[in-house]
Amino acid sequence: MPDEEKAELDARLNPEHPQTGTSNRGFLRHLSQEISPGLGSIPLLACCFATGLTDGTLYNAYGTFVSMQTGNTVFVALGTSGQNTKPFGWARSLCSIGCFTIGCLAFSRLHKLTGGGRLRRTLLLSFLVQTICVVVAATIIQTGIVDGTYPSRRDPADVDFAELAPVALLSFQAAGQIVNSRGLGVSEVPTVVITSLLCDLVSDERILEPVKKNMKRNRRALAFVLTLLGAICGGWISKATGAVQPSLCGV
Repeated sequence: MPDEEKAELDARLNPEHPQTGTSNRGFLRHLSQEISPGLGSIPLLACCFATGLTDGTLYNAYGTFVSMQTGNTVFVALGTSGQNTKPFGWARSLCSIGCFTIGCLAFSRLHKLTGGGRLRRTLLLSFLVQTICVVVAATIIQTGIVDGTYPSRRDPADVDFAELAPVALLSFQAAGQIVNSRGLGVSEVPTVVITSLLCDLVSDERILEPVKKNMKRNRRALAFVLTLLGAICGGWISKATGAVQPSLCGV
């Protein structure tokens, strides 16, 4: 039987095959499309809430931030003169800074390898990696490998360096958020920085314009409010449950 007739017969006997191939190609094309900054800002604003939630919880439990690296830099600096009040608190902060830096490098390379920060496939992979980091960190605490009680029942002088594991994972994950904001071109929502966000918000010459005419101002204001609300929720959740992991599950 000639090849053309065989292909035609196969198409009649298996009509779903061409449709499946077309569907797969359509899905791949969809992942290769760019996301507009307006649409891309939605998950970034959700990340602002997650940032407040994790930092509000992890700071109380382990004495360090996993997103706000300005505070960690101060903690490391105080540690050089022995004024960090928590034993080896500077080491946790230094770990967070280092893993955040490595995360920025890794996620920026991921953006380059996948074709650019605005592509759907890039964001899909980035948020998938971030989700895995959060799940692993929550699992480490949930299984008791690291003390997740709040306040900790352990003697303050008893240092458990295993706590560096969730700190490292969550700091690495936080880097993905700000790299995504840069890749999408939504730098007004950095997700992990409040200082520059507030500066840009209040120094905006168009700050008093109607809501629909200044979207950047709207995003900055929402980012600040969501970060604040996330931190408030993190504090209350850890206080009510006496544990760290419920907040991580909320992320």
